[in-house]
Amino acid sequence: MTEDKQKPASFFGKAFRTIFGSPKYLKDPHLFHKMALIPVLAWVGLGADGLSSSAYGPEEAFRALGEHTYLAVFLGLATALTVFIISYAYSRIIEHFPHGGGGYIVATHMLGEKAGVVSGSALLVDYVMTITISIASCCDAVFSYVPQGFHHYKVAVACILTVILIILNIRGVKESISVLAPIFMVFVGTHIVMLLDGVMTHTDKIAPLARDIRHGLNHDLSSIGMFGILLLFVRAYSLGGGTYTGIEAVSNGLQIMREPRVQTGKRTMLYMATSLAFTAGVLFLCYSLLGVAPVEGKTLNAVLADTLFAAWPMGSWISFITIFSEGALLLVAAQAGFVDGPRVMSNMAIDSWFPHRFAALSVRLTMRNGILMLGTAAIALLFYTGGSVSALVVMYSINVFITFSLSQLGMSKFFIQRRKEDPRWLRHLMVHLVGLLLCVTILVITTFEKFAEGGWITLVITSVVIGLCYMIKGHYASVRQGMKDLDDTLLDVPISQHGEPPALDKNAPTAIQLVSEYSGFGVHTLFSIMSTFPNTYRNVVFISVAMIDSGSFKGAEEIEALESSVRASLEKYVAMARKLGMAAEYRTALATDVVESAVKLCKETAEEFPRSTVFTGQITFRLEKFYHRLLHNETAFAIQRRLQWDGLTTVIMPIRVRT
Repeated sequence: MTEDKQKPASFFGKAFRTIFGSPKYLKDPHLFHKMALIPVLAWVGLGADGLSSSAYGPEEAFRALGEHTYLAVFLGLATALTVFIISYAYSRIIEHFPHGGGGYIVATHMLGEKAGVVSGSALLVDYVMTITISIASCCDAVFSYVPQGFHHYKVAVACILTVILIILNIRGVKESISVLAPIFMVFVGTHIVMLLDGVMTHTDKIAPLARDIRHGLNHDLSSIGMFGILLLFVRAYSLGGGTYTGIEAVSNGLQIMREPRVQTGKRTMLYMATSLAFTAGVLFLCYSLLGVAPVEGKTLNAVLADTLFAAWPMGSWISFITIFSEGALLLVAAQAGFVDGPRVMSNMAIDSWFPHRFAALSVRLTMRNGILMLGTAAIALLFYTGGSVSALVVMYSINVFITFSLSQLGMSKFFIQRRKEDPRWLRHLMVHLVGLLLCVTILVITTFEKFAEGGWITLVITSVVIGLCYMIKGHYASVRQGMKDLDDTLLDVPISQHGEPPALDKNAPTAIQLVSEYSGFGVHTLFSIMSTFPNTYRNVVFISVAMIDSGSFKGAEEIEALESSVRASLEKYVAMARKLGMAAEYRTALATDVVESAVKLCKETAEEFPRSTVFTGQITFRLEKFYHRLLHNETAFAIQRRLQWDGLTTVIMPIRVRT
């Protein structure tokens, strides 16, 4: 047992672990199985985002009809059909891009990195909106049954709920979903009862509704004409685009699905599409059958529930539970933003559009940096908009349909390229082309109609994110070029064998060198040690941490490949040191926290080689800029502080890189 394990945890350490959960054991062969989601749990964690949009999407579309509510039935049919079309399109994305990433991966692979960064940036803003609008809608639903005098507490309550979700998600995805699953099931049960009651007990109103539809059509044909009716319908249909906003969540979060992932993802998509199409479509029918009209301080669904359950025993309580479960489901839906948003960030970080630290996993195997950033941005947006769902749904829909449109365009190109290999390519292509037409229509109309009411804000925010991504990518590219020059200079340096390397002498002076992959950076550090301290060190022990990030955390095979790659690099360093006449060996460990693991390995090695000094390299720039610390980790300095506190001499060798 190591010293760290024997040391009792402090009070704050115990409290922290109680709140955020214990670290995961990386060598557990069943780790991925335990953390992965079965279809039902995936439906709860990711499908809830789509299903919950029935709380605000249909209402926005119905309100947009104004006095022409006879069109609501047709709007319900169009909404249900659109849900199935977009869901089918995303099922094809799941099938052909099974490693997750959804719209960002499709746009990057099929349309190029420029389209990819636009799609990814829109998705990131979208997931901030997902969290914000879901929590704001949750508060609207719950506060429908709270006296008006308390409504000014909405934003404060929304912020508290956001903090709770941040904590749950830092603990782990499956843990947070398991806590929220009962809420989801209560929503499903109560809303099935409400919707079936709304239709089955009001069949006598179907004939009058048909007459109202016929009368409304005749009146509008004579006043505004067929083209006017079509424009009115398309406008309402587009402004209800919030109904479809969670459909992409399943394809983006495919990494957390249980094997076989593709089948699990497609089944989850089917559950989500069926439940959303049924709920949204029947809601429009119920609005029409019961003649639901807006009431100040209440959502349309709250008005519907009050009307339906008024005559029931304890009807007010049943109505409250129904709408409370709707508000609670919206809280569950915010979960999708915390699940998928950090994954999009990590994919973009791996491609150098975002700081690389956003690809890192915590000891609980969650993307903590991304979770904290999204949660903080959502809280800021809640304060900015005052928790207004009307303002948020506009901002939300625009970004969603930017990604939807690029995804449909990318998949259309994908099937055109596969026309010779896939006999059903034309059928798939037609679905994606129809989806593209619908998504572009909704995007254009929503942007045009709501540009002055908040649409411009989301376009500005997304443009700023895209601009920052290009600046980050440019910086990493210049650093990478500098590192490449270092590789070209040092990796091909001919080194002749200096006789037989000496045997390891544990009492001799030893250099402990921290390295990553085999590169000019590590070779430069080794040469610097030898030139700065000539004939000082007889032994060298290379230490490297096999760091698990979101790019490698996809299965046991990927982790094994990562460990093999790290060992291969260390063996190259050992071979080079022995050629230079030094006794050499290596140490490695698997971890998510480089600093913690490296410090532990260094201390263990120093106990074995008591006359040792730790060396590590650090990139230095001619002019240090404020953003360098964000874009480049401070691992070397963090390790130095920890080891020097423990009495182990640690030297940082500067590596100059031209940028």
